[in-house]
Amino acid sequence: MMLKPEVVAQLERVLSSVEQLLPKACKPVDWLTCSAANWRRHSFSGFLEPVKVTDTTTLDELLGVEDQKEIMIDNTRQFLAGLPANNSLLWGSRGTGKSSLVKALLNEYAADGLRVIQVEKEDLIYLSEIFAAVENEPYRFILLCDDLTFEVGELSYKMLKSALDGSVYSAPENVLIYVTSNRRHLLPEYESDHLGGKYVKGELQQSEAMEEKVSLSDRFGLWVPFHVFSQERYLDAVRLCVERQARERKVEIPWSPELEQDAVKWSRDKSKRCGRTAFQFSKNWVGRYLLKKLAA
Repeated sequence: MMLKPEVVAQLERVLSSVEQLLPKACKPVDWLTCSAANWRRHSFSGFLEPVKVTDTTTLDELLGVEDQKEIMIDNTRQFLAGLPANNSLLWGSRGTGKSSLVKALLNEYAADGLRVIQVEKEDLIYLSEIFAAVENEPYRFILLCDDLTFEVGELSYKMLKSALDGSVYSAPENVLIYVTSNRRHLLPEYESDHLGGKYVKGELQQSEAMEEKVSLSDRFGLWVPFHVFSQERYLDAVRLCVERQARERKVEIPWSPELEQDAVKWSRDKSKRCGRTAFQFSKNWVGRYLLKKLAA
């Protein structure tokens, strides 16, 4: 039976609308050649999208975070060896190297089977689907939530809490969760949160509000704090960044009192001594230096 043209047109419109709701058709990630992926949300689900790793930061290039590197290197190596290892919360001041450390770990251990999946906060509700996508792969995965912070009551907060707690949403044996955040407890803290504490056998216990706020961060086996640099550490980081920029361009840029003074002034203008500030200054200095050379 032939359908009327108006019926065919209506069916085409319906199919077009349904197609927009379906996940994007894509090939499974080839983890043999790809070391990182993002989870991309689409309608009611999502998919893993391969990412070309362009950050070449190495562990040796990270200055001022020696203790943090040692903790995370040991934990990651344990994980790669199939030994007990902890989910980790890297917290502290912005720009101090939290995310860079995770990227450097990937660059160091990708050849040993380490892989990274980055997930945005809003997509934590898909944790079970992400786990199912990689649990049978012969690789070790770090699920990275970068610059994470929550508001009280968010669904993604509850999902992450369940995953860390070993519930039905818990990660498979080949997945660890690494989170970076400016907040130690991942939630905003208010003065009123500290009200309502009580003494039990002479010991002051936290209020119920604070108990709830620390309940998520407490589920991470490792808390790794990051702090602002001393001026000496900051200048070491600047020197390393300038040398790297110069090496990439196959030029020599001598260290000078002028360069050091400008670096210190830059950090004061930024009100921050950290690796990010050092990197931003080096790009500005090297760019201006080379532009002057071209104009000469």
